[in-house]
Amino acid sequence: MNIVECILLAAVTFVFAIDQFSLTELIYRPMIACPIIGAILGDIQTGLVVGGTYELMMIGNMPIGGAQPPNAVLGGIVAMIFAVKSNMTVDAALGACMIFATFGQYIVTIVFTVAAGLMAKADKAAAEANPKGITAVLNIHMLLLGGLFAVIAIIAYVAGDAASATLQNLSDNATWFMAGLSAAGAMMRFVGFGILLKIMLANDMWGYLLAGFALALVFSNIEFLASAALILVAFIGIAIALLDFRVNSISKNAGGNGGMSDGI
Repeated sequence: MNIVECILLAAVTFVFAIDQFSLTELIYRPMIACPIIGAILGDIQTGLVVGGTYELMMIGNMPIGGAQPPNAVLGGIVAMIFAVKSNMTVDAALGACMIFATFGQYIVTIVFTVAAGLMAKADKAAAEANPKGITAVLNIHMLLLGGLFAVIAIIAYVAGDAASATLQNLSDNATWFMAGLSAAGAMMRFVGFGILLKIMLANDMWGYLLAGFALALVFSNIEFLASAALILVAFIGIAIALLDFRVNSISKNAGGNGGMSDGI
């Protein structure tokens, strides 16, 4: 076990935990957090792969009120530990991490329940025009949430490092089990994206979706464009979005002013 890795992992986990609900700088998202964890664990490439894949799994999972989805922070950390320290395949690590992501869901709910008892102190500080009192309540909440996540990250790091031989034996002697985890992990990315489409996709957007798939297939089968296929499709999507925004803006201005404007 590397003490420096353990301390750095706890520190970034603390920041990710409070960023998810308090800072909201989006550094807790898997596509950013996992490469950072990969840098700490000495495998940035795996961090990029796990982060991008796990982001697809979590992209449609958003907290609604008090209802919490499986936690993206803990799931990403455990997936990285399993992939790097326990030598699991990316798909198998993503399949196994969902147990811990669901556990993180309960941790957040418990912390929020405890923090609800502090709201009376925040209300009292607000009534007294005492900003320091409100800040103290917020700091207690962030310390509680970040501290718990950091402790869980350390436990996962130690357990993942210690269980690497056991998991390797399991991979060698119980291939059916690891194949099942890999299949579950590979499937979850499509489930996550499916949830996002169910929430966001309008009937008039189907043409753009199908066109995107078609363009990706065409570009990926042209040798000198294949390596940048997704980037090219993304650029075309951005161009279409900007054009659509421009057309809609002109249409609204024309409707309100009774005619087209020459920009002067």
